[in-house]
Amino acid sequence: MKNFIEEVTWRGMLHDVMPGTEEHLMEQMRVAYVGIDPTADSLHIGHLVGVMLLKHFQLSGHKPLALVGGATGMIGDPSGKSNERNLLDEATLRHNQEAIKGQLARFLDFTSNSANAAELVNNYDWMKNFSFLDFIRDVGKHITVNYMMAKDSVKKRLSSEAAEGMSFTEFTYQLVQGYDFLHLYREKNCTLQMGGSDQWGNITTGTELVRRIASGKAYALTCPLITKADGTKFGKSEGGNIWLDSARTSPYKFYQYWLNTSDVDAEKYIKIFTFLSKEEIEILTEKHREAPHLRLLQKRLAEEITVMVHSAEDLENAIKASNILFGNSTADDLKQLDEATFLDVFDGVPQAEISRAEIEAGINIVDVLNEKTGFLKSNGEARRALTANSISVNREKVTEDFVLSNKDLINNQFVLLQSGKKNYFVIRVK
Repeated sequence: MKNFIEEVTWRGMLHDVMPGTEEHLMEQMRVAYVGIDPTADSLHIGHLVGVMLLKHFQLSGHKPLALVGGATGMIGDPSGKSNERNLLDEATLRHNQEAIKGQLARFLDFTSNSANAAELVNNYDWMKNFSFLDFIRDVGKHITVNYMMAKDSVKKRLSSEAAEGMSFTEFTYQLVQGYDFLHLYREKNCTLQMGGSDQWGNITTGTELVRRIASGKAYALTCPLITKADGTKFGKSEGGNIWLDSARTSPYKFYQYWLNTSDVDAEKYIKIFTFLSKEEIEILTEKHREAPHLRLLQKRLAEEITVMVHSAEDLENAIKASNILFGNSTADDLKQLDEATFLDVFDGVPQAEISRAEIEAGINIVDVLNEKTGFLKSNGEARRALTANSISVNREKVTEDFVLSNKDLINNQFVLLQSGKKNYFVIRVK
């Protein structure tokens, strides 16, 4: 047995833990679970800490359960929320569950024959036939309203600062989550629930149900909520969540998110979001502090996590795409970009549309730069820039006699214009 508590402690992944948990885990193989919200068909990087906890748990010789909250997703968890959330139908939940399992399989071993192979469970499976009367009789009577009202997540929602109150549906959430723990304790011999620090109240309701109904002993462990040094929300970009699904967040954008991490955050994140050893991280951190401008920590963090979530090929393409804006790249590098990555790389760059018929007929570069796109303000300015050798088409310098045609299209629909080193313009062919 590897010491799981020791591992997550040095990695900065431990916020609170019930007394006796470490000793309990060192006795034999144990079972733990983390609940995952299935409100989308992809995880985002805010879910990753819980997933990494499960992976470290499995690497320590224990059995991880990933619980997709099908039933609880139909209710909505008040923890950390100020409003009610949208409730999902069963077909959507099932679709989301399958998609999430595919992503989890990149981290957890579900397929081996070993005793500690991971399992995916869905609380909808044991809650769907539980009648309301049965639930309040068999579960509700064991937990007092006073106990439930004392939880921080409930207090916040009932405080005078909260714009709306709290529905009975959301109030019962901690009982449903607590029952999950009891069910898994009985059916899977699960004795530990892990989650973010805002989940402590819900998790301890579960340990209380295990004690009162099953006369058993269960444990709780939480990890810190991940923050950023600048105070902005972790896991968000200007475009919203950073998703693990490449159709929602391209591998390029995903890689860039980690690459743009601050020095302070990179030192923290490399422990949490990679499986590098303590020694490797200490050496890397020391080198980074000696030459922070080289961004060694950020590069290694971005590389490790992009390969883990996507693939080595996606990482290679993301690095190539990054070099297009920030390094030396060629026309061939540009032409290898798929449409989504091209648009991500040049997100925010001015664009103009030109008809395919015009491109097929061929357009003189002076007309392209001024009349057709407005990239430069006049034909005179376009000619001066061409004479000064400062105009590139798809990263290759061009002269005044250049004619833009079909052969210049990237992905059969884009052309990249450049004036000087930093002024870009994208032509989209329609």
